[in-house]
Amino acid sequence: MAKTVVWSLRAQDDRKRIFKYWDKRNKSGFYSIKLNKLYEEAIEIIAKYPNIGKLTDYEGMRIKIVRDYLIIYREFENEIHILRIANSYQNPANLRF
Repeated sequence: MAKTVVWSLRAQDDRKRIFKYWDKRNKSGFYSIKLNKLYEEAIEIIAKYPNIGKLTDYEGMRIKIVRDYLIIYREFENEIHILRIANSYQNPANLRF
């Protein structure tokens, strides 16, 4: 059974910022729509199979890779909390949760 997905404010902001970057860079929303669909598909999989993501050094946090981005999440009893969406080229030491 799939768990409920809860987006943190920081993750929502990350997603908006990523889409804004691609919209400006490509002068089109096409790639952002495509990327959003990939995010949604990955999150559906995470909700059904929370242990699919790679474990991190932080207790209870996992990472699911989508293209060049990392969906960072934590599993709770009945929920999955999406904590961040980060560019995989970014220094992980600079991420705040």
